Amino acid sequence: MGQQQLLLIVLGVIIVGIAVVVGINLFNTSAEESTKDTIVSEGTNLGALAQQYYKKPTEMGGGGGSFLGFEIPSNLDTTVSAVWTASLTAEEATFTGTPKEYTEWVVTVTVTPTGISSRVGEP
Repeated sequence: MGQQQLLLIVLGVIIVGIAVVVGINLFNTSAEESTKDTIVSEGTNLGALAQQYYKKPTEMGGGGGSFLGFEIPSNLDTTVSAVWTASLTAEEATFTGTPKEYTEWVVTVTVTPTGISSRVGEP
């Protein structure tokens, strides 16, 4: 009887150990997905600011139909989640958000006068 109880205790410890490892992996995956969502949201915000600049007349401090001259606001170029860089042409702005915690992917936001698109992919 004692040997059977010992076997059940060992089996129980193994099952609990496996459950803990699976839980940690699920938590880490969820945290990474949350970071991706946050960075995409930040990029969409930058895209909206760039579109505002594009559409605003030069007399009012805008681009007057060009993305050239747009600068990422200093409070948004480095956030809790990412560091942002911009690549600008007259007809398109591309923002790249590099996560602070993860190195396997970046978020690229492409802005045109009529749309904003985001992509999560390799650096």
